[in-house]
Amino acid sequence: MARMRRDGADGGAAAAWSLVVPLKPLVRAKSRLAGAAGEDFRPRLALAFALDTVAAALACADVRDVVVVTDDGLAAERLAALGARIVPDTPAGGLNAALAHGAEAVRAGRPGAPVAALNADLPALRPAELARVLHSAALFPRAFLADAAHFGTTLLTASSGVELAPAFGGASRARHLASGAQEITAPDVPSVRRDVDTGEDLLAALALGVGPHTARQAPPVTRTAAGAGGAGAGA
Repeated sequence: MARMRRDGADGGAAAAWSLVVPLKPLVRAKSRLAGAAGEDFRPRLALAFALDTVAAALACADVRDVVVVTDDGLAAERLAALGARIVPDTPAGGLNAALAHGAEAVRAGRPGAPVAALNADLPALRPAELARVLHSAALFPRAFLADAAHFGTTLLTASSGVELAPAFGGASRARHLASGAQEITAPDVPSVRRDVDTGEDLLAALALGVGPHTARQAPPVTRTAAGAGGAGAGA
């Protein structure tokens, strides 16, 4: 039931992007949320984040398809039901290897595809804001968007014929800048910058307005997150 969009092979940037979303096995995902969510509830939140991220990405007019790189069976089933294509993480070499593998899988079937790596933990993602970022990215061979802390990266793009060359993890903003990727500085796309690693991040995402899957899972941990110091986050 994958929702395929216009190919964009005629050179038009609109509706041509293939997004690659990496997702760890849920038992290992979002470890820094354990204090706010608890070990039993943390995997459920990680799945909810991914479901809302992928659903919003598929609703973006500039996105042709979404490839999720994961070895988690439950996540694969739920995300495929939304319309994502699931690719096993056969490199098993960490985040950047998974992203490069996903980009290769896209271009194996569509060699000219512009591709973008997107974090799986953007539960407040708005399709219109994602479209604005992708419009800006289409002007450059490679481009990226920093996270809300301006330390990491939430989105990295590569135009047709350009290698994605992901360098996610930790201080990835600096690494992507050093690699020659153009930083996108749009000020009006908070939902694309708001990844969630901590209880404070979750409260900031809730303040923006999260998708339905996260909204159903978040209430039991909201009070704990606020007590951990996140009460003033987000506006």
